[in-house]
This record gives sequence, C-alpha cells and structure tokens, in this order.
Amino acid sequence: MSGPESELQKRLKGIQWQNGNCLSCIWFATKEPLNADLFDRAKCIHPKLKPYQLVVSGRDWCNLYEEIKQKQIEHKQELALKAEEKVA
Repeated sequence: MSGPESELQKRLKGIQWQNGNCLSCIWFATKEPLNADLFDRAKCIHPKLKPYQLVVSGRDWCNLYEEIKQKQIEHKQELALKAEEKVA
C-alpha cells in the first residue's frame, strides 16, 4: 500500500518505546544494590512520582526513565559494602 497514511499510522509513528527498565533507572531506590535484579521491588523516587510512594519492580518501566550511570552504580555498591562491613 503506497497510498496516503491513515491517521492511525501517523499516530503510531509518534509512539516511542522505552529501551530500559526500572532496574537500570536512576529513580529506582533498591535496598540491595549489591544483589539487585529484575524481580526486586523498590520505591520510585522520581520527584513527580515520589508523593505517591509508588513501588515498582526492576522489570517495570515508564516514560520518566533515566539510565543510571556506571559510576552511580559503583558508588551505591561501595556504600552498601561499607554498611555490611560495619555490621559484620
């Protein structure tokens, strides 16, 4: 079909699917940064969503997704290791 696009086809072109999920998002406040996985549940701490105390799983996603940087992951893991050392 090389005719004019339907209205539905035009709207579908504007849909963008997210390529990440909550586990790899900066707003996913996991309690276990050393062992985090897709099945973990944690609060979403995005400023727009924080008032709702939204709990999501690592496999969820939304349009407020922002990928966490490797340095941020390493920092969270270092803090978790230090906390474990204090307990041990």
